[in-house]
Amino acid sequence: MTQARPIAIVTGGTRRVGLAIGRALARSGLDLVLTYRSDEGEAAEAKRELEAAGASVRLERLVLDDLAAAAEWAERLAGDLPRADVLIHNASSYDRTPLPGLSPAELMNAYAVNAAGPALISRALAPRLAGSTLAGGGAVVAMADMHVMGRPRKELLAYSMSKAALVEMVRSLARELAPKVRVNAVAPGVVAWPESGPEADEGERAAYLRRVPLARPGTPEDAAETVRWLALEAKYTTGEIIRVDGGRWLS
Repeated sequence: MTQARPIAIVTGGTRRVGLAIGRALARSGLDLVLTYRSDEGEAAEAKRELEAAGASVRLERLVLDDLAAAAEWAERLAGDLPRADVLIHNASSYDRTPLPGLSPAELMNAYAVNAAGPALISRALAPRLAGSTLAGGGAVVAMADMHVMGRPRKELLAYSMSKAALVEMVRSLARELAPKVRVNAVAPGVVAWPESGPEADEGERAAYLRRVPLARPGTPEDAAETVRWLALEAKYTTGEIIRVDGGRWLS
């Protein structure tokens, strides 16, 4: 990586929606720092794919629920990169937490991964993002969830509370980092079904889609294109939360 090409950092960028975001940014001429939690083989395959598309790709292991380590990692990365232009907060924790069995550890783990970790990483990278030479300046885009904006679901209290905190982080950072860095979020409905749990059941999925006006699930690419637009083209947009949910918000 050099100062000649813009650089995007994508947490959780080696699979599913994160990888789709990486593809969209690579097509737009950005080099990539992609984080992963544990699957080195999956991360290496993502790197090979995106490098074949013309991007320079750096892989970094990041464990967000260790906040001290995540903050240290972000400070090191901020000092090590030749430049930083775009920061995508995509990595997240999504676990069902029925209220009767909700534990302090579950509550705080969700908060660390989905809100506190992104805040600390943003703090570390903010000075570098402020120096971006992109036409719209530096950009932060967080992956939120349309359900935490007034459409809560049962048995997801820890996740929902933490993602709601992420939404408020976006609005607060938009004030803190203006005018040199824009901060926005994408709030999907379903753009990639969970791989396990009740929502992996076809009946559950069909019931959800009956409440989606566009009558289909979204795709990772639907979310990724909105992220790319916010990061690179929405030059007069900050503090916004854009729903990508097929109209599910309406019903």
